[in-house]
Amino acid sequence: MIPFEYRRAGTVEDAVAAVADRPEAVFLAGGTNLVDHMKLGVAAPSLLVDIGQLPLSEITELPDGGLRIGACVRNTDLAVHPLVRSRFPALSRALLSGASGQLRNLATTGGNLLQRTRCVYFQDVTTPCNKREPGSGCAAIGGYVRYHAILGASEHCVAVHPSDMAVAMSALDAKVVVTGSNGESRIPLTEFHRLPGDRPELDTVLTHGQLITAVELPAPPTGARSTYRKVRDRASYAFALVSVAAELARTENGDIASARVAFGGVAHKPWRAREAEAVLHGSPATEETFETAAEAELAQAKSLEGNEFKVELARRTLVATLRSLTEPATAEQVR
Repeated sequence: MIPFEYRRAGTVEDAVAAVADRPEAVFLAGGTNLVDHMKLGVAAPSLLVDIGQLPLSEITELPDGGLRIGACVRNTDLAVHPLVRSRFPALSRALLSGASGQLRNLATTGGNLLQRTRCVYFQDVTTPCNKREPGSGCAAIGGYVRYHAILGASEHCVAVHPSDMAVAMSALDAKVVVTGSNGESRIPLTEFHRLPGDRPELDTVLTHGQLITAVELPAPPTGARSTYRKVRDRASYAFALVSVAAELARTENGDIASARVAFGGVAHKPWRAREAEAVLHGSPATEETFETAAEAELAQAKSLEGNEFKVELARRTLVATLRSLTEPATAEQVR
């Protein structure tokens, strides 16, 4: 067993200072991802700074009708919160489709955003992995890639981000509130995670010692509907082959007034579908429009030998998700 120190933080400032002063220190909240990686030998921090007792577990309504979600809010509590279910149903559905009930009861909002890839080669310390050991190579390329990226990958890494929650939050224009040595700042979630490029070991734009303290969601457009659809190999406790979070608001004549869309399971980060959104905005809410939007977004897709099916799966999933938002509303889709 690799020895490590444990410290319980009394304040946000104490936690930030403790980690910032130690290059191999990390924050500990629910531990559902970090502890697994410590057991596997993927991570070997010298100091764990426990933030679980900090006052970061509240969900509060913002003046504009949005929400501020504390970083230590448990996934289950967030999924079933009345304001989340009524105003942000895509987020509730995304959370409930992730992991198991036991893990959702422990996992936190901040930790969910920071979870690392579930690539089998990343988790196997006997194989080369540029994300785990920069410069060692990528064993996935030419290997088992059923779950791997079709968008935004590089020759150094083809892994995907595993979060469901982050996909929904990306589509909902969330901002991540972080505190570091220089104070508090806000980062749009669409800019929070990184594509691999030549530095796949860097998952986010955070610098060492910065702590997520909250996530803020803006109020949804009037009359908007949202949902989350996840396609996976089995009905529960499985990561997405492809997922889609989408929100549509329509004009009185039925055209699309606004559209926000994100893919999961296809890239190193939650993939905001800007090309699809551009096609959808101002267009009639028809099957033809949805097909055109999907084709525009996936024109840049590059599959690997072994995951070619994901391009067509992504197209069909996006079209089906958008179609569902134009059919008679369900309670989970209406705000």
